[in-house]
Amino acid sequence: MQIYKILTRIFVGSAELEHSIHFYEKLFGKKCELKFNYSEKDLELAMVGSILLISGSADRLKPFIETKVTFLVDSIDEFLEFLTAYDSTILEYPKSVPTGKNMRVKHPDGLIAEYVEYKKEGKASQG
Repeated sequence: MQIYKILTRIFVGSAELEHSIHFYEKLFGKKCELKFNYSEKDLELAMVGSILLISGSADRLKPFIETKVTFLVDSIDEFLEFLTAYDSTILEYPKSVPTGKNMRVKHPDGLIAEYVEYKKEGKASQG
């Protein structure tokens, strides 16, 4: 059971995504590692360093705003077992998403987090 990366989520309007990507590429000195359309939710996502940009209309972003952080992990199933044992509330059970599998969890301290078992050529990004 391992956390590969912790991503801070930043929500931006559709027209702001490219500008935000450019800003964070310059800030981190790194290129955008991942960019994709999540057509099922009408969102576009991009990852630069430890930033996860989530772009869409205000209505489309609204259900995601309360989730404050994304953990890229090696095994959703192991984290599900651990989090359940340590008094976390599973808000959304594991399901398939464009990048692998995810779930949403409320930690005992109230933090709402997304866990993603990121599949890109069989291994999560470790950076």
